[in-house]
Amino acid sequence: MSASTAGRATLGRKVSNWVSSLFVFDPAGPNWARGVVALDLALVPLLVFWVIGHQEYLVSAAFGLLLSALADPGGGIRFRVSHVAGFGLLGAGVTALGFALAGAAWYWLVLVSFGVTLAAGLTLVFGARVGAAALLLNVWFVLSLGHGAGLQHHADITSHTWAQVVAWAGGSALWVAVMVLGRLIHGHGVRPRPVPELPGDTARRPLTAPLVAFATIRAVALAGTVALAFGLNLSHGYWMTIAAVVAMKPSLEQTTLVASQRLVGAGLGSAAAIALLLIPAGEHGRQLFTVERGLEVVALVLLVHGVAFVFWNYTLYTAVIAAAVLILVDVPHPSDYSAEGYRVLWTVCGVGIGVLTVLLAGLLSRRTTAAEPAPPP
Repeated sequence: MSASTAGRATLGRKVSNWVSSLFVFDPAGPNWARGVVALDLALVPLLVFWVIGHQEYLVSAAFGLLLSALADPGGGIRFRVSHVAGFGLLGAGVTALGFALAGAAWYWLVLVSFGVTLAAGLTLVFGARVGAAALLLNVWFVLSLGHGAGLQHHADITSHTWAQVVAWAGGSALWVAVMVLGRLIHGHGVRPRPVPELPGDTARRPLTAPLVAFATIRAVALAGTVALAFGLNLSHGYWMTIAAVVAMKPSLEQTTLVASQRLVGAGLGSAAAIALLLIPAGEHGRQLFTVERGLEVVALVLLVHGVAFVFWNYTLYTAVIAAAVLILVDVPHPSDYSAEGYRVLWTVCGVGIGVLTVLLAGLLSRRTTAAEPAPPP
């Protein structure tokens, strides 16, 4: 066997092993019970906005419900209601901020995006649970900013900031109602967290140099995508910002495998979303209305799969979540075929920026930790 043939065989094995590592599945399998519950609840805002004919508010209601469920700390009913209600109020403020800034000057968007992202990253000092909740709101801020910017460019769609806030609050209140109903069914007692795999540690952490460095780099990267998207007035440029925040892992413990899974998953999900958003590009009238409603159902089904896949396989989870988010954000204002090229380009750029930020922050945190003096015995 020649050296070139042996080299190609070795490269082929490396690629095969890398692809296999991306799709390693948890033997426990997907959590379909959790996915079915998510679907049942998501159908409520979907049907409500279908009836009233204002689908532009569906995204806020759906994410108000989803993120409130993820932020549920478990425990006694009073403890749970107070914490979820507080999360809902903070989310309402973030919703108002994101949609109100959608038509503002680009430098305000950059400044506020940097501040929100930095503050969310630094909340890890209050414990992993608080940090996770803050990062959920950080993701929602980026989504609301991109969704609001997309709605701003379509004169035939009227989006009121106050109505978006009410839609978010309604989704959060729906989860509170579910908690109260569960209390009536199960009686007194402490209930577990709906998603126990998410961080639940409440122990405070010191404000270390690696934590500050990671939060700052992440904030700078996200603000940079906002500056590029809105400062240069790029067509569908907010896809870059959304793809970046989806690709960035909100943790200091970074690995090449996780970064690769996010990159491949976000790429697959974005490709699927782009292909699906091509369907209504040439439709009009009643046919366009039917296709849009069908895509909303597809997006909700993808979210259900994301809930079920989250701890089964990280690549597939990232793919279905990315596809669902991009469809929900863009389906109220379908565009022509030429816009798909921009979506592909900005999605690839955003995913690349997010993954590079994760790797850079991981390298910097390791170097900072190694440079710190050892504590005295």
